[in-house]
Amino acid sequence: MNSITVTSIHDLRRITEAVDQLRGRSVEDVSIRSDCRQLRIKLDDGRSLLVSVLTDKDGVPRLDVDVLHAPELGSRAQLEVHFETGT
Repeated sequence: MNSITVTSIHDLRRITEAVDQLRGRSVEDVSIRSDCRQLRIKLDDGRSLLVSVLTDKDGVPRLDVDVLHAPELGSRAQLEVHFETGT
């Protein structure tokens, strides 16, 4: 029988905390990648829950969950590039 490792308990706690942030929200849209390795759940407040299957360097799959926050309406993140002219 396999034993539970400290890493897997840590991962489960992290996933639970991410999902707990969504309590009381309504789902607006759900989409899955064509290779079925990523599920995106869009919520009514603009946040998204991203559930992914990642593999480590040994090819062992693990579940990863992130909560993505929608960018604020007033701010626009842009990359600003300045060119210096050599005269």
